[in-house]
Order: sequence, then C-alpha cells, then structure tokens
Amino acid sequence: MIHSWLQPTWTRLVELGDRLPHALLLVGPPGLGKRELADALAARLLCDSPADDGHACGRCEPCVWRLADNHPDLHRVVPAAAAEAAAAERGEGEGGDAAGGREGGGKAASAQIVIEQIRDLQAALSVTGHHGARRVVVLDPAEAMNPFTANALLKLLEEPPAGCVFLLVSSASRRLLPTIRSRCQQWLFARPEEQALAHWKTRADPDVLALLALGGGMPLAAERLARAGGGALLARFVRDLAGLQASDALKLAAQWESWLKSREALAAGFGLPELCDWMQRWVSDLASVRLGGRVRFFPAQQAVLSTLASRCSVAAASACYNEMAQIRRVSRHPLSLRLVLEDLLMRYVRATAGVRG
Repeated sequence: MIHSWLQPTWTRLVELGDRLPHALLLVGPPGLGKRELADALAARLLCDSPADDGHACGRCEPCVWRLADNHPDLHRVVPAAAAEAAAAERGEGEGGDAAGGREGGGKAASAQIVIEQIRDLQAALSVTGHHGARRVVVLDPAEAMNPFTANALLKLLEEPPAGCVFLLVSSASRRLLPTIRSRCQQWLFARPEEQALAHWKTRADPDVLALLALGGGMPLAAERLARAGGGALLARFVRDLAGLQASDALKLAAQWESWLKSREALAAGFGLPELCDWMQRWVSDLASVRLGGRVRFFPAQQAVLSTLASRCSVAAASACYNEMAQIRRVSRHPLSLRLVLEDLLMRYVRATAGVRG
C-alpha cells in the first residue's frame, strides 16, 4: 500500500524503470510508511505484469508466491526479534520467510541483524534466481547492523549479483557506515505536510488524530500508538505530571515503576525508552511555551503547559530539556529502573518549581 503522502515518491521510482540503481536507501523518521513502500517496490520488481500505476498485478505466479510468503527470489533480512513479533501478529509460530527467528537454546531473539544472516544471504545470492534474473533484498532496519554485519553486507553492495536490487530501510541512517551510505542511492522522507494528510485525516479514527502530534506528525506512528492503547497511556501521563508536587516525585517514581511493569504497558510496548521520549517531548513543549513558541507535541494540553511554564525560568526549562535528552540516551540500558525514574522526576520538578524570569 502506498500512502497518499508517499505517492509522489512512488511515481518517481516507477518512472525510473530499468534505470533503478542496484541499491536504494530509504531514509526518514519512523511512522511514514517506508517499509510499505519498500515492500510495494519489491513486489513490482518481481511481478511479471505490473499494472499501469506501477503496482504488482497480484495474479501472476511470482505475485502468488510473494503473497504466500514463499517467493524464492525475495529475501527479507530483519532482526530475529522483529521477525518473531511479525509472526506473532499474524498468529504464526515462526518468522515466515524472514531471515530471522528465535535463536537456539531458548535465548531471546536478537534485536540486531547478525552476521550469520548476511552470510546466509550471500549463499542464497550465489546461485541463479528461480524465476528470471531479478532478485530483491529488503533489509529493515538497516541501522540494526553492527560493524561486522555491515562490512559483510558492504561486500555484496560493492559487487552486487547480476539482477539483484537491495532496498535498505532506515530511520537512523547516521548509524550506518559511511561506505554503506555511499554505495546506495538515498531517498529521503520528511514529515508530511498538512495538505498531504488531508485524505488520511478524513478516514482516521478520532483517537488516532488525537495522538498525531505526539507521534511527531507521523500518521502511521499515531495509528500504532492508538492500537497499543496510547490514549489511556497519554491520559495518565498528563494527569500525573499536571498535578505533580516536588514532595510527591519519589512516590510517583514508584508508581511509574509499577506502571511500566504492568500488563497494560507491556502489551503496548511502553517501557522506559518510550516514557523518556514522552518526557523529552513534554519538556520541549514546556520550554517552547516559556520562550513564547508553539506547543508541538501536546497541543491539547496547552493550558496545563502554560501554567507550568509560568513557574519555570527560561534557563531552567532549557536545562531540563538537555537533562531529559541525556537520560533518554541511557534509557535502554538502565542499571535501576526506579533510580532512573526518581532522577528524571526530581530534575523535572526542580525545573517546574523554579523562579519566574
């Protein structure tokens, strides 16, 4: 599916035809539909009879194979954890045809693309394609590779097998090796303009629209957040911060620790990194209001933020934002969840209990 805001990019890709480079790097923030566009392009490249609009026909033999997740010339390279999550969403026990899955010995599935996957890909691409000369590799997310894995992929990009097209999807291209980026034609995706979202908004659920700003204006991010119960999570987040007093910061840290370990939060995939991200965005809006700017992420909470900003100096708001950014950087590997939450909330209440000015 190509979303309306990606239609101009899709048209340009289709117009390239046989001039399409052997490696594309699709770069942009999460929640825009890069993965869906890569899948649609892979389907087109493997289809025997693409439609006039560039999409795969869905009826030819390669399309039937692909729709059954059984196309021998379509190689998906994803982290094992992502493959497992996708399989669970489809109600399957394994990760389909993705190059991933649960590791042996009962270990948790890896969140990285490991070098063994690239070696398996090299072996698969060393033989002739099963249906014509065209083969497609979708690697997502590309930033999930460590340097060893990236160097193994680099060899394939430097000497690509005949007829092979690599589609790399990334939300953090700076984490890729410069040599990887230099071997790919980069296509940059930006946050959709208001006009481009007009059609989507007419069909979107009200709960999704309410979460659009918090999702950074990324429509698919807002949809995922709404499906995960983001409305209820947001309501609690705002309620807790709006009435927070300095004397209650440690108590709230304990409550938030239980919250993040609750079935509700775990089912929604809402952990410390996500909470820290929300805190950083909340403080960003707080600092913006204090400086006379607009509320970007929490527009419905304009009144609450204005009240808090009136008690916060410009210096305190700016410093608190920097502190939230530092805490967020270590949020995926905390030594102690409770201590991180206490530190985060104490810094926040110090800023919002500051002197006017």
